[in-house]
Amino acid sequence: MKLKFIFLFFIFFLVLISCRKEIKSEKGGIDIISNVYFDASKGLSKMQSFHLSRMNYSGELMIELVPDLEFPEITTASYFIRDSVFYDLNNNTSTVLSELQKKKKPTSVYAKTIGAVFTKDPLLNYRNRRKLSDTVLFKKNYKRFEINSPWNYTRYYIYPTDTILPYSLYKEAEKDYQGRIERIDSYDKKKDIFVTLQLIPRKNWDHTAKEIFEFNNFVNNRKSE
Repeated sequence: MKLKFIFLFFIFFLVLISCRKEIKSEKGGIDIISNVYFDASKGLSKMQSFHLSRMNYSGELMIELVPDLEFPEITTASYFIRDSVFYDLNNNTSTVLSELQKKKKPTSVYAKTIGAVFTKDPLLNYRNRRKLSDTVLFKKNYKRFEINSPWNYTRYYIYPTDTILPYSLYKEAEKDYQGRIERIDSYDKKKDIFVTLQLIPRKNWDHTAKEIFEFNNFVNNRKSE
């Protein structure tokens, strides 16, 4: 009888896991920021901070604004991203996205060279990772693991969540840890450079992206009348 109870409980537990639902975030943004520390073994005083990308999304549609690395208040490029392709907006906030997709040939996001990086490559040495204890960072709980090699040491921070964003890093690891990678710390042992990469989710759009999304909603509503 006891064995039967244990078996039924195990089946129930498997059902709970299989029924875990992923929730897609419908609207918001993601800032991608990197801090680079030179001569890291001598201290963390020689540092440069880079705002690599300001991503904004509405459902499956994304508007990416790429800041100038030296003057982040200036936008050097803007892209419309959908699925695995992107279109250059040329910083035009009055672009009709549906017309752009008809007239312009898309480019694979994996060929994009600035802003957010998209990759199909698996996480290098992922099988050799080592689990670390959970930690609290910026008032958020994170799961962690590290990958150590002769040339590099990298630590990954995963925020446990069911909410799925349209942009993420290394989906294999995020699936295994049931969350999303929000921070990567990496130390190049040969060059003595320490790099942090942060994905910072936010609820609101950038002003420029808001103009583009609202203009296109207006155009689409006019077409449907």
